[in-house]
Amino acid sequence: MKHTLLPVIMAGGSGTRLWPLSRALYPKQFLVLQGNQSLFQQAHLRLQALGADDIEVSNPCVVGNEEHRFLVLDQLRELKGEPSSLMLEPIGRNTAPAVTLAALQATANGDDPILVVTPADQTVTDEAAYTLALQKAVRAAANGDIVILGITADRPETGFGYIRTGSADAQGVRSVSAFVEKPDVDTAKAYVADGSYFWNGGMFVMKASRWLAALAHFRPDIAKATSDSFAVRSTDAQFVRPGKAEFALVPSESVDYAVLEQVPAKPDCGFVVRMVPLDAGWSDLGAWDAVWQISAQDENGNAAQGDALFQSSTNTLVHSTSRLVAAVGLENIVVVETPDAVLVADRNSSQDVKKIVSKLASMGRTEGTLHRRVHRPWGWYDSIDSGPRFQVKRILVNPKASLSLQMHHHRAEHWIVVSGTAEVTNGDKVLLLSENQSTYIPLGTVHRLVNPGTIPLEIIEVQSGSYLGEDDIVRFQDNYGRSA
Repeated sequence: MKHTLLPVIMAGGSGTRLWPLSRALYPKQFLVLQGNQSLFQQAHLRLQALGADDIEVSNPCVVGNEEHRFLVLDQLRELKGEPSSLMLEPIGRNTAPAVTLAALQATANGDDPILVVTPADQTVTDEAAYTLALQKAVRAAANGDIVILGITADRPETGFGYIRTGSADAQGVRSVSAFVEKPDVDTAKAYVADGSYFWNGGMFVMKASRWLAALAHFRPDIAKATSDSFAVRSTDAQFVRPGKAEFALVPSESVDYAVLEQVPAKPDCGFVVRMVPLDAGWSDLGAWDAVWQISAQDENGNAAQGDALFQSSTNTLVHSTSRLVAAVGLENIVVVETPDAVLVADRNSSQDVKKIVSKLASMGRTEGTLHRRVHRPWGWYDSIDSGPRFQVKRILVNPKASLSLQMHHHRAEHWIVVSGTAEVTNGDKVLLLSENQSTYIPLGTVHRLVNPGTIPLEIIEVQSGSYLGEDDIVRFQDNYGRSA
């Protein structure tokens, strides 16, 4: 029998503990922390590799938020992939409503695929073991069971919840007797020694209809409110937007609390949760210490990404994005350099990095939200310099891409083409500019920048005026649904 599998990638979240590399508008799931693919891209490729003679893999359903929608599309297209749908949550309501939206979308046309739900921000080192474990889970879920992946606990970790398991069947799928909260150190040591406890990695597999039935049984309030929001959804190509007002009424709850933990506690409920062990070098990369643990290290335990030099240092991580970082006499330290912020932290305190992000927000600073280089659906811009009444940006426009037709009330702009060809609408004129040519956009003039070519267009933009904020923009036409 052929099983149809729908990958569901949970791509929300802000990854505050990986600041300053992770920002609210460019969070950790879209970062390249090792190799040349982001965590989101790695998750997509792992799921697409689950196909077998009896398993057919569909394009993924990605659940995320509005601000990241073009990051998702761009990163999938780099891999020649497309989502079956991109479910855009208007506000965060935890994982139970998110999975429910995916299940409602999966069954909207009468289909009932097996959902493989995984966060977008995890990594594994043994992809073959991952594939075999997930394929086993898919086959076990085909009969209506809810199947979770249990990570083999190789150390007494106090930061994870645990799954207590019972006996295994002939295929190695284990029964689940309880879910256990994050333990203290001594309890965690006892769990590891016992051998029947596994980490809860947040990955699970079940038929879409089975999830909807289980949620309706245990949390009918979440099921109804989410269904009400989905019923008034709007669609735009692959984008699916649930009703905002309706979704605001959905209770915020995790999959674990809403359903999974309820099942073994109520053996007569009519549902079964089972577990497939996963021993594949898994990490949730929850903080910089976890990044150090999975990184290639020298003979002194030092790990580097980017341009870094070590002298008399041990067990230290340096992540450099734009310049040389030299570490001298450091031990158990994390150094993360970006163009506008640098983090220096003890590895053992890396969980507390999120407190810095909270402080930045309370101070009204933008370093917790934006990088200096800001990605847009048409490309990106990098704020090179600024001062009273001026700002300089480096702008890259992707081939065949276009900025909106727009106007500013408070600033004028000078554009100089560095490379490529620019088609510029400047008032009632349309100009074609090549390398070293420039134009001036007076304050209040309707204008547009288009890259008509097949190579990226780069320009330098100099803004001048009384107010230079990004909100001084009136869009008249836009290819990305952002016009008024």
